[in-house]
Amino acid sequence: MKIISIQNNFGIPKYKQIILSIEKAIEDEKLKKDERLPSINKVCMEFSLSRDTVLQAYEELKKRGIIYAILGKGYYIKSIEVTIKQRIFLLFEELNIFKEDLYNSFLESIGKNVQVDIFFHHFNIQVFQKLINDSNGNYTKYIIMPTNLAEAASIIKTLPVNEVYILDQTNSELKTFPAVYQNHKKDIYDALLKGKSKLFKYKKLILIFPGFREPLGMKEGFEKFCIDFLIEYEIITEFTNREIKIGEIYIIPNDRDLVSVIEKSKLQNLKLGQDFGIISYNETPLKKVVENGITTISTDFEAMGKILAKMILNGKKEQIENKCSLIIRNSL
Repeated sequence: MKIISIQNNFGIPKYKQIILSIEKAIEDEKLKKDERLPSINKVCMEFSLSRDTVLQAYEELKKRGIIYAILGKGYYIKSIEVTIKQRIFLLFEELNIFKEDLYNSFLESIGKNVQVDIFFHHFNIQVFQKLINDSNGNYTKYIIMPTNLAEAASIIKTLPVNEVYILDQTNSELKTFPAVYQNHKKDIYDALLKGKSKLFKYKKLILIFPGFREPLGMKEGFEKFCIDFLIEYEIITEFTNREIKIGEIYIIPNDRDLVSVIEKSKLQNLKLGQDFGIISYNETPLKKVVENGITTISTDFEAMGKILAKMILNGKKEQIENKCSLIIRNSL
């Protein structure tokens, strides 16, 4: 039974003709799950092709999840779902409400003939490395959130260089990769600048910065703003057992700390927006209504998902800084 058909001067690259032939054989039920494909050597000899041409076709089908390889035995049919044109490996640090918005926006924008497999490294470099090592060579695209993991760049560089996209945070070691990212240093500085007239009503700015998950640029931008405008400030790693003083304003990246600060203010009978202030990070629907509104510094996560999907679909290789804004509410 003939599986592969190649025509000269056909206007379609020969590796693509191999792919199309195998897809059609699957659709016509000439090839079924776990059936063996003709060997690379056999296809090379039959059609006078280079080994690289046949290997390129087989590897693309492998990345799409249509075939799999057994070392020393050959290639076999893994899936008969040939409509999937891309398989995307998506590595998040964790799932929260705003990253869920990003994920859903990306899924809606990327199209129907794409399979997206999502994984989480939970800020653990060993998990990060294992997930990337295990996925290497099995996907058409790799989208990575490296966060601030120290060894992330060297691990990412083991992946196929033309198939990697960086999401949310980038750095100088990853500047060769296309990315949609937040400029945390610039974002916090510009947001505080926008709210400057309200900030000057307070005596002291306090950033709660544990430093484990939070981007370093956030701390740098905060410090620069306070120094530039001669504002008294403090950076603390945790809020536990702290008394809130009248005239303080807290900038809070983590929502757990946000809850702690609000609970403490109630115990001290302090009025938010008058006795003290809060600026939270990352917009959520709940922050519109809690305490008559929490001021936030937030990027547009839905836009981030759409921009990334468009970049992949159009085959563009850009580094795009996602927009950020200060949303002023009652807490400031």
